[in-house]
This record gives sequence, structure tokens and C-alpha cells, in this order.
Amino acid sequence: MVNQQEIAGKWSEVRGKLKEKWGKLTDDDLRAFNGNVDQLVGRIQQKTGESREAIEDFLSDIAEEGSEMAEQMGEAVQEGAHRVADRARQGYDALRDGAAEAERVIQQRPGQALAVAFGVGLVSGLGLALVLRGRRHETRIERGRNATEQFGRHMLDALAGIIPDAMKHKG
Repeated sequence: MVNQQEIAGKWSEVRGKLKEKWGKLTDDDLRAFNGNVDQLVGRIQQKTGESREAIEDFLSDIAEEGSEMAEQMGEAVQEGAHRVADRARQGYDALRDGAAEAERVIQQRPGQALAVAFGVGLVSGLGLALVLRGRRHETRIERGRNATEQFGRHMLDALAGIIPDAMKHKG
């Protein structure tokens, strides 16, 4: 038997499939539905001459097809949510491990950690000052893009010198 709630829940899809199968049906014929499957089946039977059983089977197939599709979509969403949760957990674990390692290094060598932090801040400030100096004739966008590129190069150069020294003293 056809489930009235399922048919009513996706009426626009059902209406389109009914008109596709039985081209004789008009919008006025299908407006008579009003949530009553018996009326709908009777109207289709009257307009098309199709048997009641064939119409009910067709409506059942449409309802079942929609339920299967909804179930598949639900499973896909659930699977995606699990993947996102796993990746977030991995990212959190990596961040937590990095923070724990940084804390350990700071506790073991507080003076060196302070010196490295100060050096990175100093190099950042100097790099930014160098980049921004002499850029008065460029547009804001060009100035920003060039400043960002130069700042990045200065930071990488400075860090390349600082990090190997800090790692030597770590061991």
C-alpha cells in the first residue's frame, strides 16, 4: 500500500513522474490529491484507464526510490562527518604534540627559548621595516604584495640562521 506521508512529502517530484508516465494528466487532475492517495489513484485511473494496482505499484516504487535515496544520502553525510572528525582529531593531536614539545624545550632551556623568541620578533620587525621603506611610488596592492614577499624571504633567511643554532644546543 502507498504511504500517504511519503507521497505528500515529495509531492513535486511525484507529480513530475506521474505526468511523465501518464501524459494525459493535467495540473488540475493532480491538484485533486490534497493528501488523499485514494482520490489520486481514482483520478489517475479515471483519466488513463490504468488499473488501480498498477497505479499503486508505481506510487510505491516512487516512494521507495525516494526513501532509498534519502538513506544513501544520510550514509554519505555520516561517512563524510566521520572523515572530517578523524582529520580534525589528527590535526588536534599534532598541534597538542607540537605544543607539548615546545613547552618541554622552553622548560629545559628557558634562556635559549627567550632569546629565540626575541630574535624572531626582532628579525620580523626589521624585515617589515626594510620591506616598507622606499615603497612610496607603488600602489597599495603592489606595495602589500611586494612587502609580503620580501617579508617572507627575510623571515626564512633569519629563521634558517636561528633554528640550526638552537637545534645544535638542544642535543
